[in-house]
Amino acid sequence: MKELDYMVIAEEVVRRARRGAFLTVKAGDELNTMTMGWVSFGFIWQKPIMMVMVRPTRYTFEIMEKAADFTVTLPLDDMKNELEYCGSRSGRVVDKFKECNLEIEKSQKVVSPIIKTHAYQYECKIVYKSAMNPAFLAKEIDASLYAEKDYHTLYFGEIVACYGI
Repeated sequence: MKELDYMVIAEEVVRRARRGAFLTVKAGDELNTMTMGWVSFGFIWQKPIMMVMVRPTRYTFEIMEKAADFTVTLPLDDMKNELEYCGSRSGRVVDKFKECNLEIEKSQKVVSPIIKTHAYQYECKIVYKSAMNPAFLAKEIDASLYAEKDYHTLYFGEIVACYGI
């Protein structure tokens, strides 16, 4: 396991995330992973931050609302089929880990586990969340990405660990 500087690899991570990354969250006995394609990095509140977005219709949202943290696994090998499956099935209905043969591994600093694969791994502690207010959203984004009016909640996670395995 090699520690990484999150900002040094941020551009590559954003580029790779467009093809998909696993957002994994655990709260109590509930555990789920989903595919995400949008991510943002920054330095806010004197902390390194990763911002992820989850729609309230997702099972992951239910768990995120109870969780204190999340992890993001950005595969470096081809996991197109697993990412596609986890982005098109609900954890309410299927066990994505079992169906995709995804192994989880204990994270270093948070409760939510990481997916064990050759990847960049981020462990994040939730420091702020905010439901999108469509009144402040550009009309063209609203029209093109929110036809169902299923606006995301934004989760800002302090990056407490970043490494590659």
